[in-house]
Amino acid sequence: MTTRRSNAFRRPGAPPPRETGVRAYLDGVDAWLPSLAVLILVSVGGCASLPPGSSYPRVHSVALSEPELTRFGRQFADDSRANGGKSGFRIINVGVDGFLMRLEMIDAAERTLDLQYYIFRGDESGRLLTDALLRAADRGVRVRVLVDDGETVAGDEQLLALSGHAAIEIRVFNPWAYRGHSRVIRGAEFLLRHSRLDYRMHNKLLVADNSAALTGGRNVGDQYFQIDPASQFADDDVFASGPITQQLSAKFDDFWNSSLAIPAEALVQRGSSASAPSPPRRPSTARAPKAAAAGFNYREKLATGEPFAGILAGRLPLIWAKAQVVCDSPDKKQVVAGARRGSLMYKPVADAAMQVRSELLMVTPYFIPTQEEVSLLEARRGQGVRVRVLTNSLESAPDLSAHSGYVHYRASLLQDGVEFHEVRSSPGNTRGSGQSARLSRYGNYALHAKLFVFDREKLFIGSMNFDRRSRRLNTEIGLIIDDADLSQQMAARFEAMTQAENSYSVAFRPGAAHESSRLVWRTYEEGKSVEYDSEPARSAWQKFKVRFLALLPLDSEL
Repeated sequence: MTTRRSNAFRRPGAPPPRETGVRAYLDGVDAWLPSLAVLILVSVGGCASLPPGSSYPRVHSVALSEPELTRFGRQFADDSRANGGKSGFRIINVGVDGFLMRLEMIDAAERTLDLQYYIFRGDESGRLLTDALLRAADRGVRVRVLVDDGETVAGDEQLLALSGHAAIEIRVFNPWAYRGHSRVIRGAEFLLRHSRLDYRMHNKLLVADNSAALTGGRNVGDQYFQIDPASQFADDDVFASGPITQQLSAKFDDFWNSSLAIPAEALVQRGSSASAPSPPRRPSTARAPKAAAAGFNYREKLATGEPFAGILAGRLPLIWAKAQVVCDSPDKKQVVAGARRGSLMYKPVADAAMQVRSELLMVTPYFIPTQEEVSLLEARRGQGVRVRVLTNSLESAPDLSAHSGYVHYRASLLQDGVEFHEVRSSPGNTRGSGQSARLSRYGNYALHAKLFVFDREKLFIGSMNFDRRSRRLNTEIGLIIDDADLSQQMAARFEAMTQAENSYSVAFRPGAAHESSRLVWRTYEEGKSVEYDSEPARSAWQKFKVRFLALLPLDSEL
């Protein structure tokens, strides 16, 4: 029996954190006036400019040229040859394992480390990884770290202090001139330099000794590793070894040597407010209270070097398959405009979707498609392909402006037969969630993964959302892996997360075809089926803000 409920306000919990970068100025009551100013500015075009520090001298550098001289460079090269020259892969679903993999890969590196992240927080996990980078540099490893500047917050500057180490170089992609953290000042600079600052590097990549890599959707931060009670983001990494690693390194080099990658030294010399922070202390890596309290055997894994030690020893076997790196050029904006030649990752992903014969599974935290992408989904449905989407619900949405864009497309695509599942902020079970039951009880769960499964035969995993920012305004990176076993693993996670107790199934109320106001949200609570006739939200205020933002023509910015 199904219980029908009209009250769609859910457990309040702690509200999801707001975006702190570009989208922050389009989200929330305190951002309404800047939102309107952005609209005006977008209509007339922002002032273009070069990033601060563009004239600072830079040394061109590239990835390690002889990776087989390192321990796991030799091991993975031998394994690749034994598997017909294919590359080895393993999906990392559990958040704390994503943190441990990074820590262990950094600790195991012998010659080089290359890291590229949209966000590198100065919180518990960020400080522990920073400490590991210092240890690596102390033993002679060359460390290169490239970070975006769009969503930096107070404390993140701890990373820039590493640039004082002889073996470490930090570069900042398309930095802000203002190096402080006042939202008002940053908002003003964004308005004045919108054309430049709206362009962000959204890539996520770590490469050790040009032999082993980790890429996917996770940034560096407690919420991305699902150890923070205030916010947990479900995501995936894919560990990669073999020939594909050198291809990923080449993409890193393209960004590292681009004109938009500014040395940290050029920024910390720009005045007293941008003075270099004190060198970070070197705490014990065992001091991780959040990770220890998250409900996983963190300390035991740390002591044994798992999960990376298991991969090296063969206890956690890799799947060997053919794959393709898909990546935008550092100057994507000019490539999209036709001013320069370069690579764009959307086309190979779209081509893979167009070849689907029976089923397309899509996981994306933000769903704001272009008309071309809407047509792609409509074409798949027209060919009888089952299209299923897993995205955030309003109650789990960390970005209300993005959700306000999503509601413009949900009803029309439902009418075309696309199936929508929206993640609940408090999953009913933890199977497939990537986190412990202890963390799930806080009710602050949200989706951050970005992946597609094509006919359960191959998959895309990377940093690209199915939104307009990823299509036009952010650079992205990912892998298309041609393997049925990996695809079925990810399909199984999709099935777990779309169970009725973990998500809402969105549908039309019988007899209310294509009217978005007549949608229902079906789920399973306390042992029985429940149907909401109003969109589940944390509060009436949250609903009001989304309705207000949905009135504004913001989709191109989302």
